[in-house]
Amino acid sequence: MTAEERRAAIIEILAQSTQPVSASALAGRFGVSRQLIVGDVALLRAGGASITAAARGYLLRRERTGLLRQAACRHRAEDMEQELYIMVDNGCTVLDVIVEHPVYGQLTGALQLASRYDVQQFILRANAAQPLSLLTEGVHLHTLSCPGEEAFRRVVEALAQAGFLLEQGD
Repeated sequence: MTAEERRAAIIEILAQSTQPVSASALAGRFGVSRQLIVGDVALLRAGGASITAAARGYLLRRERTGLLRQAACRHRAEDMEQELYIMVDNGCTVLDVIVEHPVYGQLTGALQLASRYDVQQFILRANAAQPLSLLTEGVHLHTLSCPGEEAFRRVVEALAQAGFLLEQGD
């Protein structure tokens, strides 16, 4: 298989998958190194492919059918799991986390968390690193894909009740 054929196959695999696909899984499938796959994905992105790197692997960005909203939050690092559970338990997918860095400007981390299982897997990996929100004293935004306005309203109410919703004056 040529490099071009492998890259086309990567796009096809991502197009068919509803879950993130890791570089290691792709490397195993093609019998190449993980680093070669990372390079392939970089070249695909440079060529215009809409590939997102989430914590559990690569996703091909698709048109969103849900309502996109953002929630501004502030909490301690140890409250991250509870915050994410609030969002997914109310039917929303947590697409990303965004912080404002004083040097680099906006930093965005792709999350793609749609279930408690996704949150648990993310938390397991997050234990080995510092969350982005530590850079901003816990202040951050989440972009959510919600099935409707009612689901987003439930998230906002639950975040406020837990003390995680950043409100004016905070």
